[in-house]
Amino acid sequence: MGEAGVHFEDAAAPEGVRLYAVGDIHGRHDLMSEMHRHIMAEIMQDQPSDWRIIYLGDYVDRGPATRQVLDFLSHAARTDPHIITLAGNHDIGLLDFLAQPSADGLFANNGGEATARSYGVDLDFYSREALLRGRAALQDAIPDEHLIFLRGLKLSATFGDFFFCHAGIMPGVPLEDQSPRDLMWIRGQFHSHTGLHPKLVVHGHTPAPAPEIMPNRVNLDTGAFYTGRLTAMVFEGRRKRLMEVTG
Repeated sequence: MGEAGVHFEDAAAPEGVRLYAVGDIHGRHDLMSEMHRHIMAEIMQDQPSDWRIIYLGDYVDRGPATRQVLDFLSHAARTDPHIITLAGNHDIGLLDFLAQPSADGLFANNGGEATARSYGVDLDFYSREALLRGRAALQDAIPDEHLIFLRGLKLSATFGDFFFCHAGIMPGVPLEDQSPRDLMWIRGQFHSHTGLHPKLVVHGHTPAPAPEIMPNRVNLDTGAFYTGRLTAMVFEGRRKRLMEVTG
């Protein structure tokens, strides 16, 4: 890699395609719907010949409105092929909890109770009996459409010189050979790597006070659920610009 990789300044979208990448949402339906309105207004006004909106994962947990987020995204992704939804570790964590409920897992310890509350379910993680009762109530409360959506999330997407995923990649491993775990969970080895990758990696997963724009990667997770700032980036040709909504 090294010299053969793609630098942020040089990375280009396919000709005639405008790309929007949107950072972690975590139950902030208010911010997501405002961002989506802004993006669609731009598309209607500018009429690019082709476009995609790529959501980078972590739709659930922590924020107050997971149910509304999944209502919107499951419908949008099903009805419009321009909208691409990637899997975040929290999204798969919800499926894992429903399959094997645990008081020790990601869902129980990282905002899952907010997800359950958005479906009208109060979870109690302190006894096995209460945990199983809560899991059963949540399973009944979540519409099938939401579960089908979560199970169908893609791990990555690539357009032109850009590789989109939730968390990042293992440096030195070909993009097509990346493991699901790294695509959804990696931090240290990816963040500390200074060499260029085969494509510019656009990701979320690790909240930062501001978008991180590095020579080899872009992190768009600005911690929307607690900062009230949802960040996106637009790629068209070699042009790149940030978008942000606050609430």
